[in-house]
Amino acid sequence: MFKLTGRGGRLCDGATRREILRIGGLGTFGGGLALADLLSRRGDARESSPKIDSAETADRSFGRAKSCIVLFLMGGPDQHSTWDPKPEAPAEIRGPYKQIDTKTPGVAISELMPKLAGMTDKLCILRAMSTGDDAHSSSGYYMLTGVPHQPMNFENANPGAPNDHPVLGAVVGKLVRSRGGLPASVSLPHHIFNTDGSVWPGQDAGFLGRGGDPWKLSVKPSKEGPKVDEISLPAGLDPNRLAGRKGLLDQIRAGIDTIDRDPTSKLLDDRARQAFELLLSSRARDAFRTELEPAASRARYGDSPFGQDVMLARRLIEAGVRLVQVNWYRGADEPPDNPCWDTHKDEPARLKNVLVPPVDFALSTLIDDLSTRGLLDETLVVCMSEFGRSPKLEGNAGRGHWGKAFSIALAGGGIRGGFVHGSTDRNGAYPRDGKVKPEDLAATIYHCLGIRADTTYLDPLDRPHPVSRGEVVHSLLG
Repeated sequence: MFKLTGRGGRLCDGATRREILRIGGLGTFGGGLALADLLSRRGDARESSPKIDSAETADRSFGRAKSCIVLFLMGGPDQHSTWDPKPEAPAEIRGPYKQIDTKTPGVAISELMPKLAGMTDKLCILRAMSTGDDAHSSSGYYMLTGVPHQPMNFENANPGAPNDHPVLGAVVGKLVRSRGGLPASVSLPHHIFNTDGSVWPGQDAGFLGRGGDPWKLSVKPSKEGPKVDEISLPAGLDPNRLAGRKGLLDQIRAGIDTIDRDPTSKLLDDRARQAFELLLSSRARDAFRTELEPAASRARYGDSPFGQDVMLARRLIEAGVRLVQVNWYRGADEPPDNPCWDTHKDEPARLKNVLVPPVDFALSTLIDDLSTRGLLDETLVVCMSEFGRSPKLEGNAGRGHWGKAFSIALAGGGIRGGFVHGSTDRNGAYPRDGKVKPEDLAATIYHCLGIRADTTYLDPLDRPHPVSRGEVVHSLLG
């Protein structure tokens, strides 16, 4: 939580040492930037603008999305029991669940997703997504950044060069302006981490510097909806007093400017300014007040933490955030040998009782909610994971890691609805046609958000980098 009040010995300018330390800690919700970072950090990437040409503007899908919601199902959902059922395959491959018809003629998905089956007219299903990487963290890095991990198939990978390319949200935050006093990019409710507790690479701004990290929000479930402690004002602190604390920050900044004239130091200033603007703006604060959401609306998203986080993502997008990433995270109650979607054993029961229903509720409600509010056409929704599951159920009724071919789904924001792109072989093991790699997915996402795939930005050494090394998959666009 932000700490904006306190007592302590006064300095000659009237500011307390404690207040300076606290103000120095502002600027991110989870990044922990301190005042020392402002004095010592160098070389953050410079602002650059997306390039737009007549060919892009002629494509009505280019820039259609004003915002994006990424739902990341950590662990790897089984494609056979979700988007790519194989009814003709042997039982040990197809699994116990049948396929059902959908609203789109000729398209069938798993019977575990009846709500989503009723709205496939708004969905684009990619059945031949491929990373070629069977390790959670390295394949996840590839999906989240559009750049393959070096080396591939590296489990329990950690951030750091050469695997320090920025996450999608950091690139969007760099190239697309924020709105409504809110940060451009937000990640919630927790980081994705490895079995040993270390954080996956590809979840921050990487070589762009910490000032470009998506704002990480820690979200706690409650009966009234998800709670974000970081943006709640301390008891007894009203906006008028908070405005006074902003004046203190201005004093500190003026003093620092006489010490450090490096223009890159303004990044922390920007973060601190955003933090104050958010807390001073009732509209921005209200985006996080999920108790204002009608009870019936909260119920539609389901009572799972994932469902409530998806609802919060919709509220943040409405308030002006450009990209929100919602992680299915490894909670304390997850089985240690079978966490999240990593179904190495007893997969059928896990899918039916724990995993698929929350996604069926939350994703279908999100799409319907955005459509009803007139926001789906300008909001890109991406439901993805690091990989899928191996074709054959093993002796313990589980499946292994599988990055050769898996399924994801997109909707809204320039995407063609009622469409299936690509296919896999009889066993759902390898792409048969329409293979899409993460760099192509990233290029397509950026395209929908109005960023050309060959747009470049500078790293701290002034070296240009393209936002994507892939090609836009034009057949997905509507």
